[in-house]
Order: sequence, then structure tokens, then C-alpha cells
Amino acid sequence: MARAATPAAARLLRAALLLLVLVAAGRRAAGAPVVTELRCQCLQTVQGIHLKNIQSVKVTPPGPHCGQTEVVATLKAGQEVCLNPEAPMVKKIINKMLKKGSTN
Repeated sequence: MARAATPAAARLLRAALLLLVLVAAGRRAAGAPVVTELRCQCLQTVQGIHLKNIQSVKVTPPGPHCGQTEVVATLKAGQEVCLNPEAPMVKKIINKMLKKGSTN
């Protein structure tokens, strides 16, 4: 016949399990590198997109995470799109966004 656990034992068991989960999650988070630090974000790029659809542009220079310049446009719809930094249209977009940012 199985014995019912006392309320104190049940609370102690729950607290121990919660502590175990928190310790495991903390160690994993502390030791896990952020994905963007390990590889390029842009595996595929597009040649250009209409300027009116772009909310913001982020240019990431080459570094230890990626050997190439990356241009990520956030669209007004919320999507992120990787643009080809060598494409003439993308260079124009970057220049327009820089000019727009410097006039504000």
C-alpha cells in the first residue's frame, strides 16, 4: 500500500526540483554562446528592395563571427531581409538611410 506524502515533503520535493531546473538553465545559459557570434546571419541575400518598405537598416562589418559585411533590413511588416552589400541598389539604400538619419 502506497503512503501519501505529507504536505511538507511535497513542498520540499517541488522546491528541490525547481532549484535543479534553475541551476541547469543557468549553467546552460552562461555557457551557451549567442548564435550570432558564431556565424554569419545572412546565408542568402537579395539584390534590393524598395526603400518605402524598409523601416531600418543594420550594417554589421566583418569580424570574428563573420568574414563579410552584412546588411540586414527590417521591413515595415516586421520581417528581416539580408541584402547584398555589393549590389548598387543596396548601396543607394544605405546612403539614403544614412542621409535620413543625419538630418533628424
